[in-house]
Amino acid sequence: MAHVLLVESWVGAMSHLLPRAVLEAGHRFSFLTRDLHHYLRGAPPGGTHPLLAAQNVLTVDTNDVPTLLQQAVRLHAALRFDGVLTSCDYYLDTVAQVAAHLGLPGADPAAVRRAYRKDLARAAMARAGVPQPRFALADGWAATAQAARELGYPLVLKPVDLCAGMYVRQVADPTELRAAFDALAAFPVNARRQPRVPVVLLEELLTGPEVSVETVTVDGVTTVVGITDKSLGGASGFVETGHMFPAVLDPATRERVGEVAVAALEAVGLDRAVGHTELRLTPTGPRVVEVNPRPAGNQITELVRRVTGVDLPMVYAQLALGEHPDLTPADTGVRSAAIAFVLPPRPGVVARIDGTGTWSTDPRVVDWSVKPDGHRAGDASSNNDYLGHVMVVDTAGAGARTVADRLAGQARVSYLDESVPAGTDARVGVGA
Repeated sequence: MAHVLLVESWVGAMSHLLPRAVLEAGHRFSFLTRDLHHYLRGAPPGGTHPLLAAQNVLTVDTNDVPTLLQQAVRLHAALRFDGVLTSCDYYLDTVAQVAAHLGLPGADPAAVRRAYRKDLARAAMARAGVPQPRFALADGWAATAQAARELGYPLVLKPVDLCAGMYVRQVADPTELRAAFDALAAFPVNARRQPRVPVVLLEELLTGPEVSVETVTVDGVTTVVGITDKSLGGASGFVETGHMFPAVLDPATRERVGEVAVAALEAVGLDRAVGHTELRLTPTGPRVVEVNPRPAGNQITELVRRVTGVDLPMVYAQLALGEHPDLTPADTGVRSAAIAFVLPPRPGVVARIDGTGTWSTDPRVVDWSVKPDGHRAGDASSNNDYLGHVMVVDTAGAGARTVADRLAGQARVSYLDESVPAGTDARVGVGA
């Protein structure tokens, strides 16, 4: 039985899936955090957050890396860890440093940093000739405006160190660029109280469907576990409104998408890692949107597991322990699996969410949830604004996405300041 140190986590799906995977593999884990209340607030109604069921719950300032490394040595001497993990993007680099400092298995910290930081990843892929959008990096408004003029509109403005689509905006002209720039500049510290990198990433606007490639790289060899179909929408146009695995692609496109994703991972130097690489299928071929040195979020790993039997959170834990995971797919009887998200029609306090009555009785539905009454909804500008989800499986073919979209489209959101349900569809921009 191995002992895994989990350093911080998301409070969403992966905060449940990763502890579950560690325990189901027969191991134990300790949880280390700087803010225990962050997880107490994220506990399910009437229950305890899975992370707080750890063998040890430890409090250390995880934002102070030098101090954390010193404390990790002391904790390791007392508790003996066999691997270190996190599911939170903001600590991927930190965990890689902790593992290296303790002499435990893990990816190269510099490669993890290149993969996570969008500016470093873009530069590495440019050097390697990986297909990607034209881009520019800028610091400050004057440099950003100049870079935008040179790159040309329309374009996309992105932070280089945030996730879940936060502050990613399409801009059509200097006025929209200034609004997007100012909104991002007003968010100088991320949700974990870490100062943000002020560099702005500008990219040409890519068109075409979006997919993600789920991979596992061990000792320089990358296995493409599969490709996920993604739909986008929301107020920004970049919110992930749903996913289906596997994506329906012709063989030539599937092969080329896998090749580009592998080339991107090689460009950033990522090894001994689970990867989640997003691409757009443009008229000129696949181009990389971003590289992520961790398993996919939004329950994509559950879609993969239900179709192939490959449990990517468990694989992630196995790699952290220096193991060589078995990636052989199994016949699960499921041919496609999909998840669709409920987005708020507008900001406000939710009175109730109706239209989910059939979700609990439909045999194709394997998981679903909606926010409770009284939840304060945002404006559907990032993946953090979901009001719920429904996950379905199809044992006959590639119909899971159609079913999931239809069921999610039945959800109706009512707000406390109105007497009738708002909007005609709680899902904004489905399939866009």
